[in-house]
Amino acid sequence: MIRDSPGSSSPGALPPRPRAATFILILAATAPSTDAAQESRFSDEPAPLQIEDFPERPRPIIELGDRFLGAGNLQKGFKIPTGAVWHPSFWVYGNFRSAFQTFDNGSTRTTEWANDLNLFGNLQLAATERVLIGVRPLRNDNGSFTGYDFEPAGSRGWREDFSENSFQLRTLFFEGEFGEVFPGLDKGDRHSLDYGISIGRQPLSLQDGMLVNDDSIDMVTITRNALLPSIGSHMRVSGLFAWNEIERNNNIEAGTSRLVGLNSFIDLPKSTVTADALYAFTGNGSDGLYFGLGSVQRIGKINTTFRVNHSIAVENESAAVTDGTLLFAELSYEPPYTHSILYLNGYWGIDDFSSAVRGPATGGPLGRTGILFAAVGLGNYGSPLSNAASKSVGGALGYQMFFGELRRKQLILEIGGLTDTNNRGASAEAIGARWQQAFGRRTVLRLDAFGALQENAKEAFGARMEFLVKF
Repeated sequence: MIRDSPGSSSPGALPPRPRAATFILILAATAPSTDAAQESRFSDEPAPLQIEDFPERPRPIIELGDRFLGAGNLQKGFKIPTGAVWHPSFWVYGNFRSAFQTFDNGSTRTTEWANDLNLFGNLQLAATERVLIGVRPLRNDNGSFTGYDFEPAGSRGWREDFSENSFQLRTLFFEGEFGEVFPGLDKGDRHSLDYGISIGRQPLSLQDGMLVNDDSIDMVTITRNALLPSIGSHMRVSGLFAWNEIERNNNIEAGTSRLVGLNSFIDLPKSTVTADALYAFTGNGSDGLYFGLGSVQRIGKINTTFRVNHSIAVENESAAVTDGTLLFAELSYEPPYTHSILYLNGYWGIDDFSSAVRGPATGGPLGRTGILFAAVGLGNYGSPLSNAASKSVGGALGYQMFFGELRRKQLILEIGGLTDTNNRGASAEAIGARWQQAFGRRTVLRLDAFGALQENAKEAFGARMEFLVKF
């Protein structure tokens, strides 16, 4: 604990001592006796790791080979023709989400029970190489989830999204490092062959999901790691090319779209800066050019993030691409003597910014603004406030509190609002809350509720209860 020391001008302060006398007093007070010095000396004998109260490691569903985050010796492995030593392990894990929720946007009320299951198989070949495979059998490619619809009355009944495509691979990619796969090409590690490679159906998120946010894109990337720029400590540059499973800004897959781009970040003395440039081409007049720039830093005691994203319709504006700019700022502060977080986030959508890629369940680019703007990614429960960055300005003020010795409970209270900048009558204000609590070692209960006032529309409200099980 650090406290401000009172100055000599404080009421009742003692007159200052001479410097020499003060120095002698300090030496006399701090000089340890011989016995005390022996007692405070660090022991030369090694002490074992104290793990008496350490929780038992949760195991994946299937665990073959080395144990995931387990103690003990690693298997010996074998050498492949390139000279790399692989020691394969296979782990199966995933998560299950189930929610009862009702959402009224002022004109239509939707009440449902929605479910989602994500299963992954991780074939770990070495520390830097792996193959990941994943399926999500309880939802289809259009973002529809298996469950039961209660409202509207006309759609009441079971919604089963099992089909012949239910176990279609939604994730399947290999990632590794060129220099580790072919160690014989640089035995002395003098040529800096630190190139990361990934190829297959994989997730992609850029600029906190504002520029790109999708969990399943057919893509190849090549990354140059461990660059040492003169102005910073570390730099990374990635090139990417995507050819399939590309949903544009309207959350709809465009089968003819291709995406090419560069992603980079650099650690500067006081900031971490990310920069992205992308080009999406379709051949049907919906080509788009996209740029993103972000900076994360601490200013005094305030954690800050600033982002600028820009989209350009190269030919014609459409639902897939429009011209516009999104300015975003995120500020957070931890009040003294607490583990709580106070945050203030805001945005300004100039014209009609559009993301390069957005998955069906990700909503719009403003989800990072707060819980009132974020899509839950499960069922038909929408965001309390619009998360489309089109001719509007808005923000959210929130407070996140943690409870319990292990911080296994948390509460978020948030107020937010937005107003249009073209007088179309789309202003709204909302208040929301979220409670999360962990049970055991694999289950989390989440409760959400909100109420909103909307210009030129009735009040909106919603509530939901979700169980998340990780295995």
